[in-house]
Amino acid sequence: MKLVIVESPAKAKTINKYLGNDYKVLASFGHVRDLPPKDGSVLPDNDFEMKWEVSTRSKSHIKAIKDAVKVCDSIYLASDPDREGEAISWHVMETLGGEEKLKKKYDVKRVVFHEITKTAILKAMSEPRDLNTDLVDAYFARRALDYLVGFNLSPILWRKLPGAKSAGRVQSVALRLVTDRESEIEKFKPQEFWSISAEFKTQMGEKFNANLMESDLQKLAKFDITTEEQAQKILEKTLNKAYNVSNVEKKRQRRNPYPPFTTSTLQQEASRKLYFSSKQTMQVAQGLYENGFITYMRTDAVSLSKEAVTSARAVVEQLYSEKFLPSSPNVFKNKTKNAQEAHEAIRPTDLTKLPDTLINQLDRDQQRLYDLIWKRTIASQMAPALIDQTIVSILSVDKQATFKANGSMIAFAGFLKLYEEGNDNESESESNENDASKKKTKNTAKKEVLLPPLEEQQALNLGKDPEKNQHFTKPPARFNDASLVKELEAKGIGRPSTYASILSILETRNYVEKDKSRRYIATMKGRLVTEFLNNYFHDIVQYDFTANLENTLDDISNGDEPWKKVLANFWTHFHAKIEETNDITLRNVLDYLNEQLSYTLFGADKDDKCPKCDDGHLNLKLGKMGAFIGCSNYPDCNVTRQIGKLDEDGKVILDDTDANNIELGTDSESGNIVYLKKGPYGHYIQSGESGTGKNKPKRVGLPEGTDLQTVNIQLALSLLSLPREVSVYPETGEMITAGIGRYGPFLKHKSKFVSLPKEDDVLTVGANRAISLVATALASSPVSDAKELGVHPDDEKPITVQSGRYGPYVKHGRTNATIPKTMEMEDVTFEIALDLINKKEEQKGTKTKKKTTAKKTTAKKTTAKKTTEKKTAEKKTSTAKKTTAKKTTAKKTTTTKKATTTTKKATTTKKAPAKKTTTAKKSSDSKIVLDMDVTSSEKK
Repeated sequence: MKLVIVESPAKAKTINKYLGNDYKVLASFGHVRDLPPKDGSVLPDNDFEMKWEVSTRSKSHIKAIKDAVKVCDSIYLASDPDREGEAISWHVMETLGGEEKLKKKYDVKRVVFHEITKTAILKAMSEPRDLNTDLVDAYFARRALDYLVGFNLSPILWRKLPGAKSAGRVQSVALRLVTDRESEIEKFKPQEFWSISAEFKTQMGEKFNANLMESDLQKLAKFDITTEEQAQKILEKTLNKAYNVSNVEKKRQRRNPYPPFTTSTLQQEASRKLYFSSKQTMQVAQGLYENGFITYMRTDAVSLSKEAVTSARAVVEQLYSEKFLPSSPNVFKNKTKNAQEAHEAIRPTDLTKLPDTLINQLDRDQQRLYDLIWKRTIASQMAPALIDQTIVSILSVDKQATFKANGSMIAFAGFLKLYEEGNDNESESESNENDASKKKTKNTAKKEVLLPPLEEQQALNLGKDPEKNQHFTKPPARFNDASLVKELEAKGIGRPSTYASILSILETRNYVEKDKSRRYIATMKGRLVTEFLNNYFHDIVQYDFTANLENTLDDISNGDEPWKKVLANFWTHFHAKIEETNDITLRNVLDYLNEQLSYTLFGADKDDKCPKCDDGHLNLKLGKMGAFIGCSNYPDCNVTRQIGKLDEDGKVILDDTDANNIELGTDSESGNIVYLKKGPYGHYIQSGESGTGKNKPKRVGLPEGTDLQTVNIQLALSLLSLPREVSVYPETGEMITAGIGRYGPFLKHKSKFVSLPKEDDVLTVGANRAISLVATALASSPVSDAKELGVHPDDEKPITVQSGRYGPYVKHGRTNATIPKTMEMEDVTFEIALDLINKKEEQKGTKTKKKTTAKKTTAKKTTAKKTTEKKTAEKKTSTAKKTTAKKTTAKKTTTTKKATTTTKKATTTKKAPAKKTTTAKKSSDSKIVLDMDVTSSEKK
């Protein structure tokens, strides 16, 4: 038997179809081990030793793999073809005993493929290789760096900046991009300028528009006319004049097609055209890849295989004709420095599968993304577009005024017939840019501006008098998913494969939020974190520092740098900065933040006077729940305000409302008024007035982390409509639903509930993500590893041993007995299991007897005599059992007595379970959770 280990159950299922019965394909479900989020996981003083831990979720998967290894002779490690995939293979080998030990007994090989097709799989299996230690070393370095930064910075933030949740090596730099842009927008001062335009008409009555470019033989630059008075004077000089065409310039431009998608460009285009977040794009692409529709979606390469190029050219010729086919294949070069894993670009595995033919095989999101990938791939092998541009100069007869008109027309569509790339700032005015004309030519080829046939010296009439137009410069646009990903890649910050998780973390941590145009706005919490890090850990949030560190990690993966040396150089400098923060007081932090954010907090005039007392000043304060504004005369003056958003004048809105009973709007279907209310367990949405019984209004809690300022009637009605149907689970045909319960957002499949991770939105979680989460939950069910030890002598029902949520246990019917912590599951024999079951059933019998007696006494008119007889019978049975137990060894008798004593205590002490629950909760809350910039979460 040959064992193939992949990381995804969907991937395993697809590959199983291509390999014969001699192969068994199992999934590791992503990373099987990780650094536990506690002190000592990475030890800089011990040569950066890293202590890995198998997650509870992975134990059953590892056991299944170990069991399969026992009956196989060859092991093929077939995780994804990148650093993370190489690391997963290494972790799997380590859990199986290590590479050296495994290779003594088995034929162990690493295989990689970039598409899940039969041809690619069989080819990969015939060309195995050894594990790439350079890629694994690069993973070690990246993981250790993320741990050291996150684990050391986050606790400092908690102490020095209450309310802040986490920091990360790449996450914090991405946040700085958003906060810097917000500062630019805040401090931006619009600049006024004017332009003069006119409508001209030919002798044939054809009309077109032109702009004034020269007046009194002086060229007019963008900001030469800054007042209405200036514009009026220049306008008057253009009136009542005769005009002729002075020059007609024609030129043909050639526009080449775009290269096929990389991870970054796919995220950008999906954001522009499909309105997908980066995270949603990667989730949908993962599903397409695992089911064999596209090639691997984490890549920096723009090249296509010869087979793909040949196939694309054949499709172009078939669908459009030979004239749309270039004489030779288009070849693209990668512009990304140190591009990783230089395999193929993202493309369909079979280009002959047109998007329209897959409607019944893919869900809506998958079909739309596949359509985008297919069009981009086919267009990349099409002929260039030819665009004719015409520039017409119009001169007044007295030569004192010159107008210019621009026109363009597509002479040959070429690749534009199928595909044109979107623009990040399509909604922005041309006046946003100092050189709008240059920006305009790139993405407006389809917006043809036709000019009538014109010749030099041709006389023109004014269709209507020239007019003056007022303009104002606009601030730089906020980042959306596409432009932020583009900026991160341009600056070399992180890797495209990590962008989806990074942007998701920023939203989850409430460091950024999105406006109605899906653009990122830095929250006050995010700005405080950025300012704090910029002052006390300057290097960590510097663009060049992060980019250079990323290049160094690439050098490690190429085998050019030893990974521990890189860590040592980083840690020496970083640890010194950490030590310096010991002397920082909360007063130091507040003084610095007040100074840096005074414009944001109080506007351009910095009016910080207290509205209540005469000599008090408002300033920034920090509490357990984060930052707020308070008076300097506290406690004599108790004015406090939550930090809100900016008003029209750029000042922060100081709002102290508690959102106890806010009317959001009316539900058009029910006619009920919808409220935002606050209860003892947090804020919630309520439809209608309060009532009881049948009149009790519908309520739903707000998901954790929801910004109250973003709650409107649309969001409220969406939450009230829960639960919603997400997708049919393919294995069972049963529906998966999403809803919000007592413990937060969840997915439900049949009777199985799966908690929805914080980074997922209960209102938008898609089919692929839901199926993946449910599959993982079902696959990690302990039932799969149940082992029968024998049958119980009393009823001949089986006794099994298996894993559970709280550890291994033995089971008989409805009785579950926990195995002592000192004993391994493999060491449990039938005799030990029977003893544990008997003890548990004795305890259970005592509890049941009390519950049954109480129930029967209340519900039925049972005579005292019958009750006494029943008790006597039960007592005899119990005595009989004790007698049997007594005949065994003395040791067993002692155990039985102890068990009886324990039973009595358990029966008397009713509050014990509640205590355990409380302890567990404290333990969970105290666990340090870090935001790492590695894509391990995406690999699961």
